[in-house]
Amino acid sequence: MATTGQEVRRHPAVQVLGRAGMVCYGLVHVLLAALTAQVVLGDTGERTDQKGAVATLAQTSIGPVLLWVLAIGLFAFAVWQLSMAVSGYGWVTKKRKRVYRRCGSVGRAVTGTAIGIAAIGYATGSSQSSSTEQSQTWTARLLALPFGQVLVGAVALFVLGLGVAVARKGVKKSFEDDLDMSELPPATRMWVERLGRIGWIGKGAAYFLIGVLLAFAAVNADPSESGGLDKALHTLAAQPYGLVALAVIAVGFLGFGAYCFAAAKAHKG
Repeated sequence: MATTGQEVRRHPAVQVLGRAGMVCYGLVHVLLAALTAQVVLGDTGERTDQKGAVATLAQTSIGPVLLWVLAIGLFAFAVWQLSMAVSGYGWVTKKRKRVYRRCGSVGRAVTGTAIGIAAIGYATGSSQSSSTEQSQTWTARLLALPFGQVLVGAVALFVLGLGVAVARKGVKKSFEDDLDMSELPPATRMWVERLGRIGWIGKGAAYFLIGVLLAFAAVNADPSESGGLDKALHTLAAQPYGLVALAVIAVGFLGFGAYCFAAAKAHKG
């Protein structure tokens, strides 16, 4: 199976389309940074999640075309990430870390596919539920099960741990292990390092916020207290010094988008 995965991953078409898809993935985060910045500036009318970022493209004059291009790119990105999950990260010597990297690729493949499906939905005029609505629906279903609060609590702990792990990747700069810096112009390497750190830390903080909301929902057995990225960021904005923290997260999303642009060129996969 690993051999098949390597063949798929190394196929020129998969490489070209997958790396182009990573640019699309980065674009979603740049748009997300812009929406988060609007919340900082007091505009709460926009949905600050990945689907909200995609929705902004639908508002342009060539929105449907852009959305189809984005969807195709994200689906190609998902295929590339799945092939990485099967046989990638051979340069990571420690088996445990290699497993973590591959699990991360699975997560990005799922996320890319979900955003791609949402892009098609907007292109065809279908209504799309927000990440908060989806989170509350699934939380309610889990709470309705036996030991539902325990299940939601376990999910909350997982998301909290994910946030810490993603932020830690930025703090330790371990994301650089996946890049071949020689593929980048010398003048840009310093910026990739800086923006990559900011991006991974900011993205980790966003996950952590979602985990906190899930934890409150588990403790109080109230699905309305859970939420996706949209609710997490708006909840943060309402806290003392929340806008400052939100501004940092916005910069983080922007940095992660910039990292994706560099990774499209220099990722070792």
